[in-house]
Amino acid sequence: MFTGLIEATGTFHSASLSGKAGKLRVESRKHLEGLVPGESIAVNGACLTLEKEAGNRLEFHVMEESFRRTNLGLLHRGDTVNLERALALGGRLGGHLVSGHIDGTGEVLSLGRNGDDTVLKIALSPELRGWMVPKGSIAVDGISLTIAALDEAFFTVNVIPTTWRETNLSFRKAGDVLNLECDLLGKYVLSMLERMELKKSTSPLTLETLQNAGFGTR
Repeated sequence: MFTGLIEATGTFHSASLSGKAGKLRVESRKHLEGLVPGESIAVNGACLTLEKEAGNRLEFHVMEESFRRTNLGLLHRGDTVNLERALALGGRLGGHLVSGHIDGTGEVLSLGRNGDDTVLKIALSPELRGWMVPKGSIAVDGISLTIAALDEAFFTVNVIPTTWRETNLSFRKAGDVLNLECDLLGKYVLSMLERMELKKSTSPLTLETLQNAGFGTR
């Protein structure tokens, strides 16, 4: 699990794919103490396994599906990526719970200003719309943000100056593709409600059915 608070940014170096898996190489712009091979690190919000570490040079194991379903497959040499180590047990949860499993991607439609904040307008697919609510949390390229406005085809987020400056968002422009992960708790609640509704609609034996048949009445 992650928090959506970016620890460092890195420079994308290269990626290679062989069959169903590949490697992704990044050089962190900040030294991350105590890294060990096998631990999980979110790269642009996607949970990856660290295979090798040499100073600030990091090499990750990446499945082919991750390249295909996220913006990792769209990276070019020199691009800036966000890095966050997995949340340690007992650590502070400063953002919101982020799993590192990307739900989809969204294209930057426009960038604007709201006082000191930068407003990102991001395209939204119908598949993700049901998991989102105004003022709810969303991870954008791994960054914990709040949905400011929500439409059927897009949503907006306000990015404060510190987040803008310390993450890859300051390098983004209209047309860029961002990784999106909807709020984990919201997805669980919606899934539970959908299962309850399905069970209610497919099973003829309900409390209401029994009461209508005279059971439980005097």
